[in-house]
Amino acid sequence: MNNRKSVPAAAFLALTLAACGQGGGGDDQDKNNAKGATIGIAMPTKSSERWIADGANVKKELEAKGYKTKLVFGEDDPDQQVSQLENLITQGVKALVIAAIDNKSLNNVVQQAADADIPVIAYDRLILGTKNVDYYASFDNEKVGELQGGYIAEKLGLKDGSKKGPFNIELFAGSNDDNNTRYFFSGAMKVLQPYIDKKQLIVRSGQTQLNRITTLRWDGATAQKRMEDILTSSYKSEKVDTVLSPYDGISIGIISALRSDGYGSNGKPWPIITGQDAELASVKSIIAGEQTQTVFKDLRKLAKVAAGMVDSSLKGRKPQINDTKSYDNGVRVVPAYLLPPVSVDKSNYESVLVGGGWYTQDQLR
Repeated sequence: MNNRKSVPAAAFLALTLAACGQGGGGDDQDKNNAKGATIGIAMPTKSSERWIADGANVKKELEAKGYKTKLVFGEDDPDQQVSQLENLITQGVKALVIAAIDNKSLNNVVQQAADADIPVIAYDRLILGTKNVDYYASFDNEKVGELQGGYIAEKLGLKDGSKKGPFNIELFAGSNDDNNTRYFFSGAMKVLQPYIDKKQLIVRSGQTQLNRITTLRWDGATAQKRMEDILTSSYKSEKVDTVLSPYDGISIGIISALRSDGYGSNGKPWPIITGQDAELASVKSIIAGEQTQTVFKDLRKLAKVAAGMVDSSLKGRKPQINDTKSYDNGVRVVPAYLLPPVSVDKSNYESVLVGGGWYTQDQLR
């Protein structure tokens, strides 16, 4: 927490009254300090189209509010991201918007930010183990998993009881250094675990624990290799009916492994495969009948939320938040604003993604 926030309420009130008595309105002074300020934006990597979009959207929203911006990408290297943030602090940025690569590697650098009275907004990935995170802007991450698990249950006919199974399922999770991973997985398993317990869903690989199914850095090639190993060891004569995938890039890797094993041809239909982020390649894959579903998160709206948090923080106002309980980073519960995710498949991609202006029809051809 920055030094400004650590002032006791009574002392703060006295200081505010004194400032007003000297003829300097506190709000006006905050607004003057914010005017034309430079904001640092740190994104994880350019290797994922969603982070490129995030960086561009946050930059656009902040500049529309009159701020200057410095946007950096850490290329999935935690040390590089720390170095970039240290440089931004040295360059005198007035606030930081950070999508962490490693959620536990930033404690020292956000302490430097706090010492310089720089508010920190955790963007989509919560920074853990520190008091020096002011606000968190994200989506309802557990709901993302619920949408993925619910989609599987519905499409297999388990939800309405029209089919009993058993069906073969394999489970994938995101990176073990991303706090969102456990929320996605928890949400999905809230739906799927009862069917696993009743043996309506069978995990033939036996890999069900979160620490056994994570995918470092959300890497598609890593997911592909794991899926290949699972097919070789556990599906000599059986077929995969569905795969829980938390992210489109992972889904693409899974699909590559399945295709090499003959799925999509020779009488082996594609399993139900979930995803997240509505990346262009995956939406095209959904249209082509390979990947089945993705979860769309409107990054334009998330950028607006993050920019609003910066603007309010620098102007001495409380940002809009809608969650004060869910996101405990191990030191404090970080006030958050959570946006709703949307399930997308072949039946509604046009209305959601094209109708919503996210993609054009030409892009999806």
